[in-house]
Parts: sequence; C-alpha cells; structure tokens
Amino acid sequence: MTAVRPRVLYVTDLAYPARGRRYCDEDILLTSRLRSHADVALCHPRDAVALLDAFDAVVVRNSGPVLGYPEAYEEFRARALATGARVYNQLTGRGDMAGKQYLLDLTAAGYPVIPTVDRAADLGRLPEAAEYAVKPKLGADSEGLRFVPADALERELSGGSGDLLVQPRVDFAYEVSFYFVDHDFQYALYAPDPHRRWALEPYEADADDLAFARRFVEWNTLGHGIQRVDACRAPDGALLLVELEDLNPYLSLDALSERQKDAFVDALVAALRRLLAA
Repeated sequence: MTAVRPRVLYVTDLAYPARGRRYCDEDILLTSRLRSHADVALCHPRDAVALLDAFDAVVVRNSGPVLGYPEAYEEFRARALATGARVYNQLTGRGDMAGKQYLLDLTAAGYPVIPTVDRAADLGRLPEAAEYAVKPKLGADSEGLRFVPADALERELSGGSGDLLVQPRVDFAYEVSFYFVDHDFQYALYAPDPHRRWALEPYEADADDLAFARRFVEWNTLGHGIQRVDACRAPDGALLLVELEDLNPYLSLDALSERQKDAFVDALVAALRRLLAA
C-alpha cells in the first residue's frame, strides 16, 4: 500500500452467533490476507473508540448488528467523524447503515423495491397480498420480523410511533445478492431454495441484473465501502430490492472459488490503498 506499512484496525465480533453463517471464518480469512499488505489488529466494536487514533484506517466488518451496542457505535461514529478517521465503510451510507428509512424513500421515488409503508393511512398504497411482513425500522438479522394477515395491519400500526415497516409478502422464486467493492461489481450469489436464505450458489448476473443493482449503489453515493444489494425475483420476473447492506455486509466468501476469493481480496486491498491515499 505504501513504503511504510499502514496500520489497520479491523473491527469485528468473532463470537457473534449469526444465523446460518460463521462470521469468524470470514474475518479470519480476510485478515490473514490483509496482513500481507498492512499491520492488522482485530478488536471488538466496543473497543474501537479507545483504539482508532493509533491506526491509519479502520475497517468495520462482521461486527454484528449495532443494536447490540448502540451507545458504543454512536460514540465510535462521533469520534471518527470528529477526527477525520479513515473508516471503511465510509460512515455516510444511506442504506442499512442509517436504518430502514431508505425502503420508504425508495418506494416513494418509484425504485424497484418491495413496496413499503410505515403509517396506517398509507396501507392502501400497498398491493393486495395474503400476508404482510411487519418489521422494525431498526431491525437486523430478521429480528422482530412477523407475518400478519391484512385485517391485522391497522392494529399493528395503531400506536402511530412510526417505528414499524409494512410490506406485502412476496411469493418470490429466489433471493439474489450482488456484491460491490466501492462501485465495482465483484460477484453475485443466490439462494435457489426460498426457505434456505444462506444456502448460496454462484449466480451469473446478466446486463439487466447489474443495471438493477448499480441503480442502488449509485443512489447510495457511498464513496468507499463494501455494499451488498439483496433482491428477490418476483412472480412477474422482475427483481425487487429487499435490502441495501452498507454497514457490515456478510460476504459469503465460503461460497466462492479460490480464484474469486483472490479477486475479491485484490479488490479490497486496492480499495484500502485508495482510502489511505485520500
């Protein structure tokens, strides 16, 4: 990266019990590769504030949902922004990094996203469905997700606090994820069985698929960072956005070939070089 080896603080929670995934394996792999290019130290997200000033860059990876340590995360954000620390991902993301408000914003703007509302008065804007998904705006890892019939929706939103989202339950064919480093597409994976979200296989994205995914990457205006665009294939064949993961997206590197893993690491190293040179 430079003549003097940079110091990189790698923020992760190796013990986070993710559903259907082993976060620790992914971070062990990435840090073992990054050590060829930088001096790397791992720390838990609760320790990041105390350590970040001693490093040239901070990489936030599989640190788990920030709901588990909200005060520590806000302190980290405030400290990093105040000191101008180089953080990867950049802290200005408009996707999951800022909660689920983007689903409402994208719906209102006419983007291809699962239609989303957060007020009882707007339920009429949703298409008819047998069931609807209700989830917290600040949820993660499907925490708090429930499926309810149409006649229960008004009761779900009756509190009027605006902290819940409602979407029609889509009978999709499969889910597919597109992975980007900065604004460069890396690979795509999909779950052919809708009931096994993390049983992923390689997916050959065509030009239309990539144009779909790039719309959201460009909308996010994230200068540097890893983004995962999650989508579902709707009954009419169209792709609809499910989530825009821009904080610490799991990468499912175990589903890649060794060549693909090498290419991803090369892209990440190049991105960190750009960050350190900025």
